[in-house]
Amino acid sequence: MESLVRLRTRPSRDGKTFKYFLDYKDENGKRRQVSLQHANRRKAERQRMQKERELRIGAVAAESMRLSRFLKDAMVRTGSQIRESTRDEYMSSMNDFIGVIGDIDYQTVTIEHGELYRQACLDRGNRPATVSKKLRQLKRIFQLALHRRQLEENPLQFIDMPRSPKKKVSTFDHDECKRILKAATDCRQEWNPKKSVKWDLLILTALSTGMRRGELLNCTWRDVDFEDLTIEVCPKENTAETWEWHVKDADRRTLPLTKDLVSLLVHYQNEQPEGYPYVFVPVARYDHIQKLRQRGKWKFCDSRLKVVNNFTRQFNHILDRASCKRAKFHDFRRTALTNWLASGMSEHEVMILAGHASFNTTHRFYLAVATDLVDRARVVSDQVLCQDLLRTCCAPPILPQNEKGLTIVNDCQP
Repeated sequence: MESLVRLRTRPSRDGKTFKYFLDYKDENGKRRQVSLQHANRRKAERQRMQKERELRIGAVAAESMRLSRFLKDAMVRTGSQIRESTRDEYMSSMNDFIGVIGDIDYQTVTIEHGELYRQACLDRGNRPATVSKKLRQLKRIFQLALHRRQLEENPLQFIDMPRSPKKKVSTFDHDECKRILKAATDCRQEWNPKKSVKWDLLILTALSTGMRRGELLNCTWRDVDFEDLTIEVCPKENTAETWEWHVKDADRRTLPLTKDLVSLLVHYQNEQPEGYPYVFVPVARYDHIQKLRQRGKWKFCDSRLKVVNNFTRQFNHILDRASCKRAKFHDFRRTALTNWLASGMSEHEVMILAGHASFNTTHRFYLAVATDLVDRARVVSDQVLCQDLLRTCCAPPILPQNEKGLTIVNDCQP
């Protein structure tokens, strides 16, 4: 068991003597260094053990609670360090966990409880990927309790995740992109420009920068540098003109724009009325959001999900018009990332531009673009295997023939 209190020494100014002091973190996580004002080793060790007991009693035993109360306590301690949507997912997973194993004391949870919950989710028909996500969220809650010294170990630390086949990275090919852009342009001419997104420009920007949907819809004209041909993904503060919004995984990043795309953005900006800071939020929608904000009916999570009305329905209409299979708008981001990797950019470079927090996420796209993997393996196998051996073992047998050149199937036949 890791010690909560360390015994250290501090020399005097002349360097001839020393005194002991205790080094530890208190209940609030703040580091403390308390001088014991003496150099008696045994006495200092007794004081260290006493402080150790006090911390463990205060951090663990005194806070014994059921899982439902433990969840509320964890969310209060976490505060605004996680998104509101993430908080809702954590609470949903823990409440589901409680529904299976019961509202027991959180200190009595074991890996067996986790395995029971895993099987219960699979039995009810949850997909393995969904079950894995729930288990990761539960592990994170218990891990935070471990960091806060409410637990001595994470009960779900070594639980095995259910196996599931890796999903194929869904992207659009060049012909599909052309058809989708043509359909988006046609739809824009039919829809009210004050109420609908400029879909063709939105799709072009997504294909060029690999930006997420939320990043695009929360992009302002200040984020676009027309001279340097770049666009910045950065968080927004709650002001009179803009609403609060945070970037996923990373604080900010700068992405490239092509000259042709910048020209389209300049032309589009000249068409927009004054006083509308967002690039892709329709005029009528921005006015409506401002009214919601004045009434106090606009929440932080709305900056992710409600910036544009009927987004998915309009996008599906464009896909149908382009004769493309139903897909997600996020597939444009996947297309941009795979194009970058296919053009020779390194995984690390793509990871930085994509704003991925985990290298494993970027690596999935790298594997998706390795289209020549099978061909290269075939060449190696052809070089390694002996061709004579292949012909000897795998060629069809040579059957005897008669004088007329006909194959003799059975020597007993006349």
